[in-house]
Amino acid sequence: MPTLDDIDIRLLKLLKENARTPYSRLAKELGISESAVRKRISKLIKTGVIKKMTVEYDLGNEVKAVILVKSQPPVPVPEISRNIMKIAGVDYVYEVTGEYDIIVVVRASGVEMINRFIDEIRSIPGVVSTYTMIVLRTWV
Repeated sequence: MPTLDDIDIRLLKLLKENARTPYSRLAKELGISESAVRKRISKLIKTGVIKKMTVEYDLGNEVKAVILVKSQPPVPVPEISRNIMKIAGVDYVYEVTGEYDIIVVVRASGVEMINRFIDEIRSIPGVVSTYTMIVLRTWV
C-alpha cells in the first residue's frame, strides 16, 4: 500500500463528496496545481487506492435494504461473497467480523424484490441464515 500524505487524504475526501469535482476546483481547494491533482489521482488509481469512481443515486421510489448473512464452513466466505455479487441489484458486499460474516446492501423496486434477494442469497451453498433491515432514510 502506498504512503499517502495529507494532500492525498484531503483529495480522497473531496472526491468522495463529489467525484465529478473539476480538477481546477480540486487544485484550488488543495492549494496545488491542476496537473498535480491529475498526477495524484492517476497515482491513486494505479496503486489501487481508488478502486472505482461511482455515482450515488436515489430514484426516490426504491426500497433499500441491508441483509446480514451468516455462513458455515466448509464453504469459504469469499466464495459466498462472490456469488452474492453476481445477483443483479446488489450494490455492496462487505465481509465483516462479529455474529454475521457478510453485509449485503441491495436496492429494489419493492419489498417483493427484496424477498427475492433474500431467497436467492439463502440458496447459496454455505449460507446458514440472513437478517434483513429496510433502510428508512439515508444520510450522506
